[in-house]
Amino acid sequence: MTDISPLRLAVITASVRDTRLGPAVSEWVLAQAATRPELDVSLIDLLDHPLPLVLPAPGRSPEPEVAATRDRLSTQLARADAFVIVTPEYNHSFPASLKNVLDWFLTEWAGKPVGFVSYGGHAGGLRAVEQLRLVFAELHTVTVRETVSFHHAWEQFPVGTTVTDAGAAAAAKTLFDQLVWWARPLRAARAEHPYG
Repeated sequence: MTDISPLRLAVITASVRDTRLGPAVSEWVLAQAATRPELDVSLIDLLDHPLPLVLPAPGRSPEPEVAATRDRLSTQLARADAFVIVTPEYNHSFPASLKNVLDWFLTEWAGKPVGFVSYGGHAGGLRAVEQLRLVFAELHTVTVRETVSFHHAWEQFPVGTTVTDAGAAAAAKTLFDQLVWWARPLRAARAEHPYG
């Protein structure tokens, strides 16, 4: 019997800079996802989950505060059936804060689909997305082809303004369609036989 309960989608805000647009872009993603009754959406802002760049050596426990942050974030990632990564492009790549989280966790991503919403200058963050596809392949995920990218994002997300880009909304619909298509069978497969 097919499990038709809502799929748990985690939207991850990757940037932690003071002047970041990430929260505004993530709010737009959440608004798009809210139209999808098959999705149970949560937000993970990496600013709320600071982890050190130096991982503890194998067999050594991190400091209690770091362990608590790690465990809290691990639970949120493990609970998700799918992910949308909201990422800027910094120097033709993605933020160090995101790479750090990807390096801290391994099994939480495996056997799940990942989509991308990027933002930046002329390239709209797409160079960051292309690099992320390589990293997520190593983490045993399925990245969906459709992306949403905001070019010259600072012009599209001025404070107090709602983005009404019909092209972006259409791309988001396709992105969510692809995530759902992958997430249902992968959730069933993980329940039948844990990945790995």
